[in-house]
Amino acid sequence: MTAGPVQVVLATRNAKKLGELRRILGDDVRVLGLADVPAFEELPETGATFEENAADKARQAARETSEIALADDSGLAVDALNGMPGVLSARWSGRHGDDPANTALLLGQLADVPDERRGAAFICALALATPGGEVQVLRGEWRGRIGRAAVGTNGFGYDPVFIPAESDAGGDGRTSAQLSPAEKDELSHRGRALRLMLPILRRQLNPA
Repeated sequence: MTAGPVQVVLATRNAKKLGELRRILGDDVRVLGLADVPAFEELPETGATFEENAADKARQAARETSEIALADDSGLAVDALNGMPGVLSARWSGRHGDDPANTALLLGQLADVPDERRGAAFICALALATPGGEVQVLRGEWRGRIGRAAVGTNGFGYDPVFIPAESDAGGDGRTSAQLSPAEKDELSHRGRALRLMLPILRRQLNPA
């Protein structure tokens, strides 16, 4: 990338999401969160899909900050629940961001579901928006299954009950919350979406 400071706004207040993006982008891009820019009233998430929510958040952040903005909407889609919690993942138990309650409710709903029907995927829709209103959205998915109990202390959200397909293939059965940050960056839905988006982001930050 060219010399000189370049920056992008990630439309989130989630410190762990910011940390993931900063690790993946490295030192060549300064990543700002919503706490690092002048405050504005954030739109509610009313989209029917991850893509709609991500695009709305990125478009608003770019417009309000006059910076290139990234926004993601992500969640868990469980096969036995017909793709739910989906866009309701963060408030599945009724209160936004209550990870223990959301996870407990999910495990209760799947209590009688046999292991072979506990397939799931983490999904991330990642949107890039410019101050001029251009928006591009890409999707990353991470397949796995839902375990029987919460295990591990890394990550956030449903990480302690999500056993990635790679863990099953490797025979260790570790949950996403037992992976190191570097392992999760390599495998996760957000990491996959971001790697797809990186060429587009770099072109926007350094136009020819």
